[in-house]
Amino acid sequence: MNNSWKNIHPSFKLNGLQYSTSGLLEIAKGLEKSGVHYEISIGKFLQQWLDENDTIFVKTSGSTGKPKDIKLYKNQMVNSAKATGVFFKLGENTTALLCLPSNYIAGKMMLVRALVLGWDLHIVAPAKDALTQYDNDYDFVAMVPFQVEHSLKALNKVHKLIIGGGTVSKELNDKLQEVETEAFATYGMTETITHIAVRRINGLAKSSTYTALPNVKFQKDERGCLVIQALDISEESIITNDVVNLISPTSFDWLGRIDNVINSGGVKLYPEQIEKNLAAFIELPFIITSEKDKELGERIILIFENNGEQKTPNFSKAFSKLNKYERPKKVYTFSKFPYTETGKIKRAEVVDLLKNKI
Repeated sequence: MNNSWKNIHPSFKLNGLQYSTSGLLEIAKGLEKSGVHYEISIGKFLQQWLDENDTIFVKTSGSTGKPKDIKLYKNQMVNSAKATGVFFKLGENTTALLCLPSNYIAGKMMLVRALVLGWDLHIVAPAKDALTQYDNDYDFVAMVPFQVEHSLKALNKVHKLIIGGGTVSKELNDKLQEVETEAFATYGMTETITHIAVRRINGLAKSSTYTALPNVKFQKDERGCLVIQALDISEESIITNDVVNLISPTSFDWLGRIDNVINSGGVKLYPEQIEKNLAAFIELPFIITSEKDKELGERIILIFENNGEQKTPNFSKAFSKLNKYERPKKVYTFSKFPYTETGKIKRAEVVDLLKNKI
């Protein structure tokens, strides 16, 4: 059995301190017994990483379906870590911050990158404003959009920032144009062991196109959905439900989920693209979806979250920015949306709740 994952890089540090394998195991056991939720998940994962098994089970977020456990090979996780290091030019002694929960793949892979590449990893609670709580500077940080929103004034501490786990709104995108931090949106999932493609959000290199990490190639299937070939992280091609415009074998523009595509009067509409265009005008959480229509087959609708304390958005102004096919024909409101643990709106559940409501 190739257990190269157990070879901790000699430059690896956790909160500034170096550990042998046995020393790290003791720290991991202590974290698991700490009683602090985020430390428990870190401790459990480190112990699983250092055991004799060559696989590990990771839970999906549940944003596009029911959460499930996926088996990943540790050597493939090592390959993913190395690809990130090469793409972002992050070698040993990189200073990094773990502020994501380690019970999901994004948090686990920050630990793996540090162990494999020899980083100095600082771990903190996965709070919305985690970056603001310490004066440290970091070469590399991974966050979800919600955390970035609450960390804008502290981003000067970060050289390179990757953002995943949700869509970067137009409002956040505009704010990131004002910071010197190199900010990147990521594309990936648990099955791809986090990101396999990224796009620059700000600076001279900003782009709407996702570029592949090393040793990753793209194709489209007959549905127009992305197919990922990445032998370093998966022996089989990964077929997604993401509709894309394929630019080249190593780049694409993301259009939306095929599960969410709306056929309204013969016109295919992508809710995610409509949401992106509306995001600058609607500050409250919302989704675009559809309901049955006798003439159109499906008609566009908007559902937004408002507990009664916020001002209702000016939908007429917002909708004027859309073409006639994209404009919602009806607006519904919920006092509270169902969310995943990682803060994504559970779209399918919202639609089901609406059916029961009307």
